[in-house]
Amino acid sequence: MIAYLSLYKLKSEVTEEKLEYMMSQTRVQLLRVPEVLTVKTGKRVNPNDPFPWFVYLEVESMDKLFICQDDPNYIKFREEVVKPNIAEQDATAFEMEPQKNVKYS
Repeated sequence: MIAYLSLYKLKSEVTEEKLEYMMSQTRVQLLRVPEVLTVKTGKRVNPNDPFPWFVYLEVESMDKLFICQDDPNYIKFREEVVKPNIAEQDATAFEMEPQKNVKYS
């Protein structure tokens, strides 16, 4: 099982209302991707944290993550939600199954 976490820095023009809309659109668009098992998104609690927004996905494997990222709904999310509103992104994938060699994820 793969957890894919993306942390985002927002462009200065993104308001609190816009962020709320982005969060709802993220859920709507990414839950349409068949390979996505779970979608979570949220905003920072501590104003000193460098990334004010995150998106978390769960998929079965790295292969499924690559398929997910080629899905039209994921591409729509990236084009309509991420690109116009994000100044910087940091993303990483984690294996969640104990004792599973990440080579086979």
